[in-house]
Amino acid sequence: MKSFSLARRGAIAAAALTLCGAAMAQSAIKLTLGHGAAPGNPRHEASVKFAEVLKVKSNGRIEVTVAPSAQLGDDAAMVTALRTGALDISANSQGAVANTVPEYAAFGMPFLFGDLAQAWRTLDGPAGKELAAKSAEKGLVVLGYWDNGIRHMSNSKRPLLKAEDLKGLKMRTPPDTVTVDIMQSLGAEAQQIKFSELYVALQQGVVDGQENPLMNIHASKIYEVQKYISLTGHKYEMTPFLMSKRTWDRLSEGDRKLVQEAANEATALQRKLSKESDDKLVADLKSKGVQIDNPDKASFQKATAAVVTKWEGSPIGAFVKQVVAASRAN
Repeated sequence: MKSFSLARRGAIAAAALTLCGAAMAQSAIKLTLGHGAAPGNPRHEASVKFAEVLKVKSNGRIEVTVAPSAQLGDDAAMVTALRTGALDISANSQGAVANTVPEYAAFGMPFLFGDLAQAWRTLDGPAGKELAAKSAEKGLVVLGYWDNGIRHMSNSKRPLLKAEDLKGLKMRTPPDTVTVDIMQSLGAEAQQIKFSELYVALQQGVVDGQENPLMNIHASKIYEVQKYISLTGHKYEMTPFLMSKRTWDRLSEGDRKLVQEAANEATALQRKLSKESDDKLVADLKSKGVQIDNPDKASFQKATAAVVTKWEGSPIGAFVKQVVAASRAN
């Protein structure tokens, strides 16, 4: 009788352990984070930080796999995947997201921000909160506004010292209507090419030049196929750090809190790395034999002023005016 009782207790204990193990397995959450930047870029470093912090905060229960370098498709494809729930998280691009949430384009007006701090104050204020609400309506939850830097131009033909120097150049742009407008206002021929295909396009002469923050030019070794870089500072771009609303809605309130806390830490790191990059990169790029010029920005501002006027008269014109006013107040 005693042995039966022990056996029975052992069976109950084993069953309890099985149920406990099943419950633990059931509560484990695996997420995928995709982005288009190369390892070494602040976007990737912050993505890895997010995964590490979230794993620690959840005691190993929430694991995030980071897929860099457009392994899961280009930014536009990842936005679609976020909206359908096929992808959980993406550190995406302003232009690609603007194709779904048009108001993102407002932050890309030419010469809107003089420095990164001014851009971040605007993003972290009422305009950024309104943008997050509009994103949620389209199935995208904003976890943070990361940085894609102040953008500069490079090319293989000649120094770009004034606006007229762009006339006739074939310039690659991302899938971003504002950037296309800027290039066309400067007399360049705008060609949209995926970032993952940019190096080869420049190498083969499909296009003469491109525009990107220095951290992207450096991380993707674009300097190897571009002789001239002009510090035009013509445009700011953010990197929206987004979660699929379908994934967000499946999380418990407690897990959402952990995700947001990890995102806040990753956002702080990404912005820090972005801010530190430009000064270091100018010196490094010069050491690689690239000619870096400081152009006459006034001529670029004058030539691109019509772009702002056009967008203020567009369907998102009211929001563009709101962002322009907020940038001046900051």
